[in-house]
Amino acid sequence: MKKIFLLGFLLVFASCLHAQVLTIKDQKSDTPIEMATLISANPHTFATTNLQGQVDIAAFKNSTTIEIRMLGYKTISTSYSQLVANGLQLSMEPIGINIDAIIVSATRWNQVSSGVPSSIISISAKSIALQNPQTAADLLGSSGKVFIQKSQQGGGSPMIRGFATNRLLYTIDGVRMNTAIFRSGNIQNVISLDPFATENTEVFFGPGSVIYGSDAIGGVMSFQTLTPKFSMTDQPYITGKALTRYSSANNEKTGHFDVNVGWKKWAMLSSISTNNYGDLKMGSNGPDEYLQPYYVQRQDSVDCIVTNNNQRVQTPTSYSQINMMQKIRFSPNAKWDFQYGFHYSETSEYSRYDRHIRYKNGLPRYGEWNYGPQKWMMNNLSITNSANNKVYDQLSIRLAQQHFEESRISRDLNKPDRETRIEKVEAYSVNFDFNKNLGKKNTLFYGVEGIWNDVTSIGIDENIETGIVQDGAARYPQSTWASFGGYVTDQQKLSDKFMVQAGIRYSQYNLDATFDTTFYPFPYTTANLNNGAITGSLGFVFRPSDKWVVTANVATAFRAPNVDDMGKVFDSEPGSVIVPNPSLEAEYAYNADLGISKVFGDFLKLYATGYYTILQNAMVRRDFQLNGLDSIMYDGEMSKVQAIQNAAVANVYGVQFGIEMKLPSGFALESDFNYQKGEEELDDGTTSPSRHAAPQFGVSRLTYHTGKLDLQFYANYCGEVEYDNLPEEEKAKTEIYAKDVSGNPYSPAWYTLNFKAMYQINNTFTVSAGLENISDRRYRPYSSGIVAPGRNFIMALRANF
Repeated sequence: MKKIFLLGFLLVFASCLHAQVLTIKDQKSDTPIEMATLISANPHTFATTNLQGQVDIAAFKNSTTIEIRMLGYKTISTSYSQLVANGLQLSMEPIGINIDAIIVSATRWNQVSSGVPSSIISISAKSIALQNPQTAADLLGSSGKVFIQKSQQGGGSPMIRGFATNRLLYTIDGVRMNTAIFRSGNIQNVISLDPFATENTEVFFGPGSVIYGSDAIGGVMSFQTLTPKFSMTDQPYITGKALTRYSSANNEKTGHFDVNVGWKKWAMLSSISTNNYGDLKMGSNGPDEYLQPYYVQRQDSVDCIVTNNNQRVQTPTSYSQINMMQKIRFSPNAKWDFQYGFHYSETSEYSRYDRHIRYKNGLPRYGEWNYGPQKWMMNNLSITNSANNKVYDQLSIRLAQQHFEESRISRDLNKPDRETRIEKVEAYSVNFDFNKNLGKKNTLFYGVEGIWNDVTSIGIDENIETGIVQDGAARYPQSTWASFGGYVTDQQKLSDKFMVQAGIRYSQYNLDATFDTTFYPFPYTTANLNNGAITGSLGFVFRPSDKWVVTANVATAFRAPNVDDMGKVFDSEPGSVIVPNPSLEAEYAYNADLGISKVFGDFLKLYATGYYTILQNAMVRRDFQLNGLDSIMYDGEMSKVQAIQNAAVANVYGVQFGIEMKLPSGFALESDFNYQKGEEELDDGTTSPSRHAAPQFGVSRLTYHTGKLDLQFYANYCGEVEYDNLPEEEKAKTEIYAKDVSGNPYSPAWYTLNFKAMYQINNTFTVSAGLENISDRRYRPYSSGIVAPGRNFIMALRANF
């Protein structure tokens, strides 16, 4: 009898050990739901389901309110004890549309997006799989809410709410990617990220300086890469995917493989992607100015102008890329989680296409103009702890080291002198973030941050005929840039319908630079900036009913001068040269926005956000003097001297509008439209349209889902920018614009019709295909140097295991 009792006790005890694994399934199909999110305020904890719909809920023990969410399903609010009472089995009901949004982490902590005063969107891994974006820039553009500019195929510079480049912030796994050489001109650092290794992407619209510090003026793009998953049983949890893809417009050949091996306390994840892109082919229906009649090719030590046999093929635009990621995760118990991540990305050398179509005296100006390999490496250690002490309920520590390398290689047509400029940045950062419940309705978020950048810049001049190599003028001074800051945000739930949030941050930034006067007679050899900045925010969320959400937010943001602002020497356009200015100060933005979202029944959702931003003390390019001279010789040409200066006021306003509609028989309709208008002050006191305020743009989608099949027919569209509405600095770039009836440059309106399909053949294989730009439109997105792809057929095969 004692043996039977002991056996029974052991069986009950063993079942209790496994009783913390919750399984979530679709109520109709009884299939597991992956990436369903569970969140609890007390205790503060967060988790997601794996491929089998399973999640360990040990950390949720004693929680009285657990909210379980998944896009397309009805939100469930339950308790830990209720889940245990139901045998740790849960079914979620598919629904059309509701007001509750998914969990977001762009505020550094997982929160319901409809409970955050700012506007935030999320791009899921399923959406990425259907759209098949070639780069992370294309991934952002597929949202229909972010405009993408490209100077070359290996490019992608997001524009958000009239701001771009170093007035936007990028984070990867919570780590700041912006460096001290992020420039005001278009950048392509985002292509270093791998869409296949991205678990979720979020875009935070508007100022985010309270949380993220400098640069977060127009918005924050937050990329969460794949997270290693633990095993829920005694057996190792092994899962992964392999994918191959082909695209016709640039003869793309891409391969990807990732694998996750998880035990109960340890997990590892490895990922690798390779991409090979050929020269990009434009469409057949559009402005003839976009065609490329000839290109430069080096033959027998001579730059030859070669007739382009197919003027729709943009030569040279091909390049290749490799991405690798390795993660290790350890969780000794439900309270502690340690994650180490290694990321590496490298491109081949690739041409800056808009320079190759720039002409001088009727001939191409350059014999070569290439970016050298773009390299990015990051080591990141993150530590999270859940506790219930006097200081915090949750603690997050992030320690990161990053290495960036980029270069520019240029040579004038039929000239032997090749200029190579190499920049390297070593970036170090540390973040401590905390949250603490001060009662049932009050939560405090606070943290500190330290950032340090070491910039090395090298100039090399080579005579390709004689082989003589010598030192050349560096693009930047040898510099260090540092920033230290702390923030506090308080979130108070005044009632079940009204929540208010307020935050403040102080940042201190420092820049030390040493100038080389060998090549340019600067009147100084060193420069130092050491200043502080205070930013704040105040917002509320009002929910009159479960069908309405009203949000409002006022906030300030700042951008501290970096090495690119203060110290670079660069030709921004023919006949002009930018020189250093060691007297810069931070620029400030003041923003207000109002958002409204309304659900009608369970079939229709309308939402809109309006905003207005004023940028003061803006750092802009203006005429300057160097040693009393307004022009100097640069690159063999007398050039007007200019510098970045605090010399302007800019304002941007706009509206983002969207609609979601559930139709019968598995159909749905979605549409997003963005209108923004910006103006900035010129040197003579007049105003010009803002360069980074994109024309109105949007996307409309008709989708169909049934069982294992997803279909999507959609249209992308963008408005015209007439010559009179072109920014002044864009009017000189005649090589990238079409000509109006008066012969002036302008950016024509355009649209594309597209179709995507994805079918799950079985539990292992999924095939996806698409036809982009069905009507083969020839168009160039506003401010872009390269013409967009023409008709493009995409085919991808994915294997899950």
